[in-house]
Amino acid sequence: MNETLYLEDLHKGDHWVSPSRTITRDQVIGFADLTGDHDPLHVDEDFARKSAFRKPIAHGLLGLSIMAGLSSNHPQVHTIAFTDLEDWQFKHPIFFGDTVHVETEIIAIQPHGRRAGKVTWFRQLINQSGLVVQQGSLVTIVAAKTATKVRRKATEAHESV
Repeated sequence: MNETLYLEDLHKGDHWVSPSRTITRDQVIGFADLTGDHDPLHVDEDFARKSAFRKPIAHGLLGLSIMAGLSSNHPQVHTIAFTDLEDWQFKHPIFFGDTVHVETEIIAIQPHGRRAGKVTWFRQLINQSGLVVQQGSLVTIVAAKTATKVRRKATEAHESV
């Protein structure tokens, strides 16, 4: 696992690439069961064959969820909260058997109180052919190292009483 990064470790323009993951039919069916979204475009091969895509496609929100999972440790950051999803675009379908990865770049960092900052990340979900299937920006609140030190000292003081 990667070292956890804090606000002070991050810089505009920093870039990461996640490992890849292959999307399976079973994962799409499981997502449909979990969410209750059994749209035939995702789960019915006969129906999907008659669609513009000619075969079933993964749910767009499954792609977004996989993006979140793949990028959660690339980089591993001391995140306090996920606050915004900005201009997320579903550019191309994700098909069963597609292998995707995430490319991440920091596009902005702003102070947020005395112990954290707002980080804006631009992320692209890219398939095995190099095609960007989804992209957009998201904002998280990231802890500063000083906040961790303050909390640790307060905890140690409390435990020694």
